[in-house]
Amino acid sequence: QVQLVESGGGLVQAGGSLRLSCAASGRTFSRTAAMAWFRQAPGKEREFVAAIQWSGGSTHYADSVKGRFTISRDNAKNTMYLQMNSLKPEDTAVYYCQSTIPEYGSGSYSHTDYWGQGTQVTVSS
Repeated sequence: QVQLVESGGGLVQAGGSLRLSCAASGRTFSRTAAMAWFRQAPGKEREFVAAIQWSGGSTHYADSVKGRFTISRDNAKNTMYLQMNSLKPEDTAVYYCQSTIPEYGSGSYSHTDYWGQGTQVTVSS
């Protein structure tokens, strides 16, 4: 099992910055292949924001946040971060962190995704 706890959300004016954290724990977390941030605005579907490979550190971003958000991780602390700069009102959402653990079998593959409870980010205009 993996437990994920997000923090760092809040209210900020447009153009401001916030840094989100996601602290991970659990006996299977060491098998995490990748972690990601997703967000969900009121009345909209949950959407991908950014992802990071847990061992190699390679990153990937949604076009809407590229150049403004930076995802990073501290392996020693089992913590992932999302630095959000130049925030816009359309970034307002609940932000969730996700951990993906692969399961390899004989000729088969599956994965288990774990989610945090989310942290609210509100950007005022």
